[in-house]
Amino acid sequence: MTDFIAKVAPMLLDGTWMTLKITFISVSLAALLALPMSILRIQPSRVYRWPVQLFISFFRGTPLIAQLFLLYYGSGQFRPWLMDMGLWHFFRDPVNCALLVFTLNSLAYQTEILRGAIQSVDAGEIEAAKSMGMSNSLLYRHIVLPLAYRIAFPALGNECILMLKGGAVASVITVMDLMGQTRRAFSQTFDISTYFLAAAMYLVIATLFVMAWRQVERYLYRHQIQRMSGAKSVTVAAT
Repeated sequence: MTDFIAKVAPMLLDGTWMTLKITFISVSLAALLALPMSILRIQPSRVYRWPVQLFISFFRGTPLIAQLFLLYYGSGQFRPWLMDMGLWHFFRDPVNCALLVFTLNSLAYQTEILRGAIQSVDAGEIEAAKSMGMSNSLLYRHIVLPLAYRIAFPALGNECILMLKGGAVASVITVMDLMGQTRRAFSQTFDISTYFLAAAMYLVIATLFVMAWRQVERYLYRHQIQRMSGAKSVTVAAT
């Protein structure tokens, strides 16, 4: 068993680094783009709203693996045009294709999460800010967005976990992430323990991420937690 772990561990660690890199980059890029997309999503004008809705419907309504196949294998159908535009070098790399697809997929989910959070902000607080003469930019910057991100924070954490696990499909387009390296190690050893070891590594990564995310969540909600603790203390004292 020791010899087996010594043989496959370096491969799985390399794959783990690739998995973390792809997940972090794609989720971070999606987070940057989700804010303007969510604002467009709630606009009353259909000119702004419908293209975003179509984008979200496609990426949320189709399997991630199908999106990967469409981009990675489909781009080969347009190789002459991509070469003319200087883009073929990007699309022929499976890692680049995985990053692009994962970013767009996560963007669709994060946009909907933020859209719901923005629309869940208490209307009374918005009206109070408007009555003080706040402009729309100040209103969004100081009232709507801070509250919306607090509301959306748990759901955004779930999206990161789903992307971490869903990213395992990148191995089908020859990306040597954790699952890709696991398949490679299994083809050399034919030992099913390889997959159990990979599953354990996914579990450890996800657990550590959840623990870190909860610590940040507690920090963001520290004032509410203090108020709830104070209210419980008063109730206990009254009884």
